[in-house]
Formats: sequence, structure tokens, C-alpha cells
Amino acid sequence: MTSSDAPAFRDIFFSSEDELRLHARDYPPTAAQESRDRLPVICLPGLSRNARDFHQLALLLAHHPEKSRRVIAVDYRGRGLSQYDPNPVNYNVMVECRDIIALCDLLGLKHCLFIGTSRGGLILHILAALRPDLIAGTVLNDIGPAIESEGLIEIRDYLGRRSTFSSFEQAADALAALHGKPFPALAAADWLDMAHALYISRDDTLVSDYDPALNDQLQAIDFSKPLPTLWPQFEVLAEKPMLIIRGAHSTLLSAQTLQAMAQDRAKVATRMASGQGHAPLLHHKDVFPSLSAFISEF
Repeated sequence: MTSSDAPAFRDIFFSSEDELRLHARDYPPTAAQESRDRLPVICLPGLSRNARDFHQLALLLAHHPEKSRRVIAVDYRGRGLSQYDPNPVNYNVMVECRDIIALCDLLGLKHCLFIGTSRGGLILHILAALRPDLIAGTVLNDIGPAIESEGLIEIRDYLGRRSTFSSFEQAADALAALHGKPFPALAAADWLDMAHALYISRDDTLVSDYDPALNDQLQAIDFSKPLPTLWPQFEVLAEKPMLIIRGAHSTLLSAQTLQAMAQDRAKVATRMASGQGHAPLLHHKDVFPSLSAFISEF
């Protein structure tokens, strides 16, 4: 097998503290010898998303012509190839954070760069409180210590639909019809990639690749009350270099919160993803250069 024939990633299966079988993708750098001193990147997806969300980004980083590095993309419990939790109460950021720590311990990772999209960024706030030593720097993708009710309601309602499709092309068309307005920057190929990341085939039907019980906790939120915030945890997280990416049309991370996150913090940089909502595609041509430049500093 030549290097060009080698698989893009290997599957890692590991056990959580409560003995669930969890999964992650491990993308090796193309120049392993030269990249051994570069910090690995661990990618944490959104609430109902999975490791496939980061496939194109992982390839760009692992195959970088000058600074290739190892990339690990995670399936949380109840998503992707990870086992569903028989107790849906465990679908929370504290438990999922401990799962990430278990993965780092298994792989012997002591110091990493982290990319957290939406839910993944919330997990990083908890990780900063539990194990700040693991964090060298972070990329927060359209998430912060305070989130907007409007955006969370949209996510709740979307997850409650549980649509099924007969083909990935049909799924892509449906995604574009539903989310196209806040994402004018995306092309047809982007929606098709998203469909492949979101859905899997079961009994000749495409279904969402997550445990439906994930939506239970969102349904239980009382949106008449203010949502809790994570500002104390953010203060710890912001002690390390950070890049915050906000979708220009995001309804989850407000412009005001973004400004407050960056204000008077020398280690925090921001980037607006034009033509995108929640959450931006990080491998998109208008976003990746800024992300790559940030990561290349490590």
C-alpha cells in the first residue's frame, strides 16, 4: 500500500467511565516525522452532530503542505458510531467532557488544540474548569458563555422534526430549503456534504445519526427564564490563545456576546464567517485561512 492509498483516518473505540463504547476518528499527519512536535487538534462537534462534520477540515489540517498535524474528531455518546446511552440524563456537557478526558488519557495526549463547534465549545468551557492543562488553545465555532434563546429554540425545533429521506441528494435539497437563507455562501456541494455528515442509511432509509433522546432535555427547557451562562469558565478558557468564529447570521451567538468575549483580552481573536449562520463550515474557503493561520502558530 502506497501513502496515497492509505486510509485518511483510523477508527478509535474506547470506553467511558460508565463503560459505554465510544468512537473517534484519528487522522494522521501526512508528514509524520516533521509534524511530531506539532500539537494535535481535537475536534468537538455540535449537539446532534458527529465526527463526519470535520472530515474535510481534518484533511486540510492533516495534509497541510507545511504544517501537517494529527487531527482527532469525536463522536459523543449517542452520536455517530458511539453507543447510545440507556440513561438520556447523561447527555450533558459534564459527562461528555469526562468522555473527552478519557479519550485524551487513552491516547496519552497531554496538551492539545481544541476546536469546539456549538455544543463542543460548551464542553471546552467545562474542560477549562476540570483540566486546563490539556488545553493549549481553542477555536470556538459560533458559541460562547452566553447563548441566545432564539437560536436554541431553533435547534430544539429542528431536532424534533426527525425527517427521513430516500437519498442523500433529497436530504441535501431539504437542508438547503430549510437552512439556505442564513447560509447564502454555501453551494450545492456543501449541502450534499452536510447531508452525508448528518444522515446514515438504515433499512434503505436515511435517518439522522443521533439518539432521538438527545432532544428530551431541550424540550424540558423553560425559555421564559434566562438561560444559564458560563462566564467564570470562559475567563479560565480565555487565559489561553483563542479564535472565536461567528456566523454573520447566527442566532445562537450574538454580536454583543462576541464583543464582550474579546474585549480587553489580548489572547482572543475573532473572525466573522460571512454568508453563514449557525454553525459555520470551518473548511469553507472564506473561513479556513484564518483558522489555519491561528493553528499554525502552535
